[in-house]
Amino acid sequence: MTNNEQKLTTVLGQIFWSFCKISPISFGGGYAMIPAIEKEVVEQRKWMDEEEISGALSIAGSAPGGIGVNAATIIGYRVAGLRGAIAAIIGIGLPTFIIMMALAIGYTTVEDSVKASAAFEGIHSAVVAFIAVAGWRMLKSAVHDKSTLIIVAGALAALLFTSIHPALLLLIGTIAGIWIFKMKEKFKDVPPPTKTGGRTAPVPGPIQAGQYIWGDGI
Repeated sequence: MTNNEQKLTTVLGQIFWSFCKISPISFGGGYAMIPAIEKEVVEQRKWMDEEEISGALSIAGSAPGGIGVNAATIIGYRVAGLRGAIAAIIGIGLPTFIIMMALAIGYTTVEDSVKASAAFEGIHSAVVAFIAVAGWRMLKSAVHDKSTLIIVAGALAALLFTSIHPALLLLIGTIAGIWIFKMKEKFKDVPPPTKTGGRTAPVPGPIQAGQYIWGDGI
């Protein structure tokens, strides 16, 4: 085995183990995983910086499927190509599969237990905090100006006070984002790219990586 193959094997193992650690502790689904993924990928492994992980999570949230698996796929591919993506998917999916099988088998024995019910209620409360943190970070990456703030506020009001289907709101957000971007281009209101760490950073805009156009279920 050559040095490059040894290095690749080591990296694949790290990718698998990193997502294998994240999966079992992320109760509440994909959005609850975001703080753990950011901590592992940015702070611990240093595979990406904050700007790169923000873009990856934006794309993960805009694509169909769970944001946790999507993010793992993108990060794994970014670090080690196709094999990295496969390692990340197996890492994030295997523990959850095993835990769900165990819970499915053992649930009937604890469903009437007061202690089990209390434990689940505690987990639910903690999950709210995880999702709140993820939502706040996504809000900061999605709202760049008054136009994006108006879209966020309008979508929130529509969800809370009307019966408009979320899919229709996503379509409206898509059209609004593209229209606003075209208007900014027309009136030359789009800022030039900025340099970050020797690379050209993407321009924050209404359609950047689908940051607020398409959402994702948990």
